[in-house]
Amino acid sequence: MGNGSNYRELALNVTANGYLNLTLVKAFESENGPICNAYEILQVHQLVQETNTDDVEVILEARSELLENNQMNEVWEGWTADPCLPVPWNGIGCETVNGVTVITKLDLSSGIQRGSDEERKLLGPFPKSITKLTHLKFLNLSNNGFTGQIPEFLERSMLISVDLSHNNLSGPLPNSLASQPNLETLNFGCNPQLTKVSPSTFNGLKFTTDHGNCGVTGVQKFSKRGIIIGAAAASGSLLVTAVAGIFFFMWRQKFMPRGKFDKNPYPMAKNLIFSLPSMDDLMMKSIAIETFTLEYLEAVTQSYKTLIGEGGFGSVYSGTLTDGQEVAVKVRSATSTQGTREFDNELNLLSTIRHENLVPLLGYCNEKDQEILVYPFMSNGSLQDRLYGEAAKRKILDWPTRLSIALGAARGLTHLHNFAGRCIIHRDVKSSNILLDQSMCAKVADFGFSKYAPQEGDSGASLEVRGTAGYLDPEYYTTHHLSAKSDVFSFGVVLLEIVTGREPLNIHRPRPEWSLVEWAKPYIRESKIDEIVDPNIKGAYHAEAMWRVVEVALSCIEPFSAYRPGMADIVRELEDSLIIENNASEYMRSIESTGSNRFSIIMDRRIPPPTPSEPSTILTQMAPPEPR
Repeated sequence: MGNGSNYRELALNVTANGYLNLTLVKAFESENGPICNAYEILQVHQLVQETNTDDVEVILEARSELLENNQMNEVWEGWTADPCLPVPWNGIGCETVNGVTVITKLDLSSGIQRGSDEERKLLGPFPKSITKLTHLKFLNLSNNGFTGQIPEFLERSMLISVDLSHNNLSGPLPNSLASQPNLETLNFGCNPQLTKVSPSTFNGLKFTTDHGNCGVTGVQKFSKRGIIIGAAAASGSLLVTAVAGIFFFMWRQKFMPRGKFDKNPYPMAKNLIFSLPSMDDLMMKSIAIETFTLEYLEAVTQSYKTLIGEGGFGSVYSGTLTDGQEVAVKVRSATSTQGTREFDNELNLLSTIRHENLVPLLGYCNEKDQEILVYPFMSNGSLQDRLYGEAAKRKILDWPTRLSIALGAARGLTHLHNFAGRCIIHRDVKSSNILLDQSMCAKVADFGFSKYAPQEGDSGASLEVRGTAGYLDPEYYTTHHLSAKSDVFSFGVVLLEIVTGREPLNIHRPRPEWSLVEWAKPYIRESKIDEIVDPNIKGAYHAEAMWRVVEVALSCIEPFSAYRPGMADIVRELEDSLIIENNASEYMRSIESTGSNRFSIIMDRRIPPPTPSEPSTILTQMAPPEPR
């Protein structure tokens, strides 16, 4: 071999449960023998998985339908072989359900393709075969030139979102589409020949629709208990509408009989935390929020019989709505550290935003000086309780689940930070505000302190610092300068809680361990993460996945916000970490179920033990930025 480097790949057949001995010896003329930088031993697995046969047949049928009028469209580039594996076709999304890969997303909107608007548009009749994709959740055919009638859909499909807007479709909207049980979003506006439909056509669940209108800035929402029609035209008419609404409300309260609840939207009101809404703010989608009467909520909670939590806003009680849904009813107490502005703030925010990793608001009550918020009941409590509360004593939260929870919470915060072109800062990110539903899906909660990020020209200074000790961004605390990076710092503390299983502050520990952040930093910088990992999960995690999470946490808690990553970057890192962890777990399960090939490497010279891997460049300390 002489001097220089040598790279070689070698394929060997090894019998099951056998041994593979690799012996590295120096070449005849070599003086020092082999100096190996790394060994990589891979076990070959035969891939037998393929996309669900029915889905493959349907998507090929749809491809044939679409090709009749769109042979030159570039969307078909790569539409060969398996539609999902190893990489999904352009415009297709796939998931694994019960061990089988199925098609769950089809996005053929002209926006996913290159070229001019006209070149990108798909033409011809609506591809009927698409309606036979039994696992389809998201369908987007918008901004094309599809014609003809919309075909009937499977009566009980898994559709969550359908966008057929900006086409040339005609005829009625099929009842089978409007009544889909899981549908949350349906847009079919800007189809001039499409028959308008009445609200009674739509299903009994809450979802968003444009009602077939074209060129509108807002949308209408339909709920099982009423229809909320939001109208915002210009600032002058807004004032007139608001005044008229106030008089109508006063008249209605005096003369109209009370029902179980009122079918009124909660208006976006100016308060001390939100700045006065701009027209862009008013054009954001408003979501159906039910108005409950005090009498009804007393019945729902059996006169507030079961207390399930306490917070800064007040007490939280469990209850059951008349339709059987379990709810958490949060009642502001007279001694609450939060007040009407936090109540208004949460209503304003949650009436405009929805995400699977944000706790949705079901309704509210503002009657007889009582301020009450109603949410779905989160059966698995909070992340805090599962890490080191009473729930942790009953069952340990394993590492893959912790990592999945961290990723879900990060996605929720990312959505807040990028919502409708305006960054919304949570301002109180902590493990007790990350709730877990029955599937252990993380949902960020408690938006009472949330605030729009300062825009260009604003001072960015906050008159009062909000947050929780142990999570509070030190830069925000000292400068009163609020930014999305304040949430990032708090989330970094949450990541450390997930890794260590420790509280952010605990004065009952030895003095150097009071602060989780200050205690963990030296160990991480010295690559001694085993010293800080929760003893309950030691030996039950993949080292690389753990390292990535720890490095992200350390970058989040940088003293200077300029050096912290954004939430979108954090999501990508956590996604990679979860992939690594899941792949490692899957591999270990396959070894346990099929038996492993054992490998050993024999060398003719002694090699010192490997040194701990170097932390990534994200840990490198930089000079502090210049003072503002």
